[in-house]
Amino acid sequence: MPADWFARPAARDWTCAPPPDVTSFHATLPGYAPTRLVELPALAAELGVRRLFVKDESERLGLPAFKMLGASWGVHRAHRGEKRLVAATDGNHGRAVAAMARLRGLAATIFVPDGVHPASVAAIRDEGAEVVLVDGIYDTAVRRAAEAAADPDALLVQDTAWPGYERVPSWIVEGYATLFTEIDAQLAALGAAPAGLVAVPVGVGSLAQAAVMHYRSRPAPAPSILAVEPTSAACALASLRAGAPTTLAPGRTIMQGLNCATISTLAWPYLRDGLDAAVSVADPETVQAARDLAAHGVPAGPCGAASLAGTRAALTPARRPSLSPHHTGTVVLLCTEGTTANPSVL
Repeated sequence: MPADWFARPAARDWTCAPPPDVTSFHATLPGYAPTRLVELPALAAELGVRRLFVKDESERLGLPAFKMLGASWGVHRAHRGEKRLVAATDGNHGRAVAAMARLRGLAATIFVPDGVHPASVAAIRDEGAEVVLVDGIYDTAVRRAAEAAADPDALLVQDTAWPGYERVPSWIVEGYATLFTEIDAQLAALGAAPAGLVAVPVGVGSLAQAAVMHYRSRPAPAPSILAVEPTSAACALASLRAGAPTTLAPGRTIMQGLNCATISTLAWPYLRDGLDAAVSVADPETVQAARDLAAHGVPAGPCGAASLAGTRAALTPARRPSLSPHHTGTVVLLCTEGTTANPSVL
């Protein structure tokens, strides 16, 4: 299936206030260290760019995905003595919330929709959480979690927002800022130009929101921010094309952590105004991308490999003119999960 595409170059001129710097908070967590930024010259040559880097989130604060950055800051800001943390998840966010509950001596209940790999469910249980299997899609699991969190002793720690529930998701998004702060420092240390293209896997859009907040609040020249989604769950792409949040029918994909039908209400204004490119990719393209990254020493799960698959789909002769004029200088791919985060046949 061919990749779908959206581009609005004028978004690069949009600006917003910067997120708070929460790196000093993350530095207090056990095991914190910046994740590695790996340069891959062979992929740079393939894609016709000067330098290409992969931000490898396969080992972040003891977990195989980036989600602990948001969950830790969200819990730190929101917790007011509740005894139980509650969340819905396609895998990585729920495990991060469960890990935070364990670190703080709290209970956790995690709602998991259909399709999540049994190993991912087992990993959440291994953090000490109660897992509730939901007969339905991610959106259904989110509703179930919100209902369970009505208990006054429970705190909902969800990485998507809806009307009336936006404060905790906003803190989770702020937590992701550390990832981009690290990238800036690492590129500078390696003598690379600032990012000209940043590829971000998108589920409900919270990480993409963090990317927009970071790069659209900095001095020009602004990079292109590329959202990458599965063809079967491209809710951001559909919303950008429609000009309004659009909920999709349930789909299936090996990119389980991106299998989301509805964009976060908190993320939507940032994506609408500040995201200049979006593309969807099919499972076979992501499988190939994961294999190629593995061959270069980057252990990418399906969601993490989506950034390479999407960049390949975006860097065609017809599409390049829509991207930042300096996109060929430095490309950064966010590899948001390792192979153990959401195991799949790759």
